[in-house]
Amino acid sequence: MTLAAGYLVTGDAKTSVDWMWKEPRDVLVDRVEDARDSQQDAAEEFRDALTEFKAVVNMPESELERQYNKLNKAHIRSKDAAEDINKHVDRVVKASNRLLDEWRGELDDYNDPALRRLAEQQFDQTRSHATQLIASMREIEARMQPVLNSFQDQVLYLKHNLNLSAIAALENEASIIESNVDALIADMNRSIAEADAFIEVMLERDEA
Repeated sequence: MTLAAGYLVTGDAKTSVDWMWKEPRDVLVDRVEDARDSQQDAAEEFRDALTEFKAVVNMPESELERQYNKLNKAHIRSKDAAEDINKHVDRVVKASNRLLDEWRGELDDYNDPALRRLAEQQFDQTRSHATQLIASMREIEARMQPVLNSFQDQVLYLKHNLNLSAIAALENEASIIESNVDALIADMNRSIAEADAFIEVMLERDEA
């Protein structure tokens, strides 16, 4: 009992216990919520990074190094946020597969044909919804990388060319990066809305 209690207080252990004792549907809902929250956090980080980048364009040369440090930190935070999204999406996929595998295996256990048909319909709907949600999250992952690459290029360019000519060259890229970030955040918001809808459907089924 002492060992078990000690096991529960660690982060990894708590995740393991949640996985063992929670219903698969609850685990999936929790992980979709985590992925949604990480997307919301990432959207804020990308907005902040864009703000820092745009501030560089009109910065006096004497303040360029200080501003470079700020932009570099913003880029690092954006990269960390992207990695956090990747981790949570992987966990959503794992929880979804666990739920659907268990559900599929139990369909043959029904004795009432009508109830089995109803369960099969619900299974197909949930699988389709989960597949669509995961595809949306994966698309966000793919869309993040070009934006991160662009931020990284500009940070490196500033690092190697801390002078006014470097800033003049960045002006041409500012509008492109802003457009890319705006499009990425719009995609994130759509994915977040899909996650909210998925969570609502799953919770309604629990209440039914």
